[in-house]
Amino acid sequence: MTYSDSSDRFIRNEREAKIAARADQLAGIFAERAPKHDLEGTFPFENFNELRDSGYLALTVPKQYGGEEASIYELVLSQERLARGDGSTALAIGWHIGLLKQLHLSGAIPEELFSELCLEVVNDGLVLNELVSERAMGSPTRGGKPETTAVKVEGGWRITGQKSYCTLSPILNKFIIAATMSDTDTVGSFLVEAGDGVEVLETWNTMGMRSTGSHDVAMKEVFVPDRYLIRGKASDQLRKPVPTDGNMLHIPACYLGIAHGARDFALSFAANHQPNSLQVPIAELPNIKRLIGEIELDLITARTFLYDTADRWDKEKDNRENLKIELGVAKHLATNAALRVVDHAMRIVGGLSLSKSYPLERMYRDVRAGLHNPPMDDVVITNLANRALGK
Repeated sequence: MTYSDSSDRFIRNEREAKIAARADQLAGIFAERAPKHDLEGTFPFENFNELRDSGYLALTVPKQYGGEEASIYELVLSQERLARGDGSTALAIGWHIGLLKQLHLSGAIPEELFSELCLEVVNDGLVLNELVSERAMGSPTRGGKPETTAVKVEGGWRITGQKSYCTLSPILNKFIIAATMSDTDTVGSFLVEAGDGVEVLETWNTMGMRSTGSHDVAMKEVFVPDRYLIRGKASDQLRKPVPTDGNMLHIPACYLGIAHGARDFALSFAANHQPNSLQVPIAELPNIKRLIGEIELDLITARTFLYDTADRWDKEKDNRENLKIELGVAKHLATNAALRVVDHAMRIVGGLSLSKSYPLERMYRDVRAGLHNPPMDDVVITNLANRALGK
């Protein structure tokens, strides 16, 4: 199949078609496992083995280190397709590939260390995440300061603290954390290796996204060598900040993918379900057609804005600072549209949609989680108002 044969107009070339096809194949496999992992709240280790074997972990690793160096557009395309099968796995791996893209764009991490991490991803299947949130500080986007501390010692630092919402924690052999530095009282970022002093506390038991492994991670007097200090050096203050927020589009991509999966299930159900009170499948009923039409409207609107924003981010390198508000709008449109789409899909299927024998009740719980990923809706709306007012 060539990309011109695809029914998805957001696939524009052969490279994108291959990226989408791999995600589709994995999504089909993951969808079979998702109900069991959701019910039990277990982490899908086997999914991440297959992500590794397929090369997915290296999606955003630069080509010079053996990766695919996907653009933000390609990241969005791959993540949206993957989430149609299992939202938890897609959101979780999104933090990994998004972080690698962020580190590459920003240049904040020393090149020698970055190259080591990339080679570990490509050769050993290393999975990364940045652990920032803490119970006491609320959302990091609100400006809270971490209570995790980094005390300067000879040759490095001693890290003590506890992080929450640590997605991928069951498989993180290395991770980045934010900590308040003892010598300057400023916030620095450090690469931490799992081992002595690091403990995963199994606290993740939620309504939605139950299989992301987002437990707490506690650190007690964990030694981190000086070379693992990523941000916090005096030279960082001299470097002009580089906008890297485009990687966060993996979040709306995931939730739109879940919604698209719900849409596909509802369409198939409506086309084949014919109660004995009807002469035709319920897809022919006016009310069902209205719900289907509203689903299509939401998906077309949100996907168009999301992909357009991703494409602009890739192309308008000198305008990325001005696109930050658009990134927030894309997330707002996607997560709220996803809620409506899954709700409409459940209305189409009716009472059966509440059954755990069907995927819709899981999808409904999963898309609700999108409202709690950054940026929050109120921040997006306030930013739009301030821009309109010239502030």
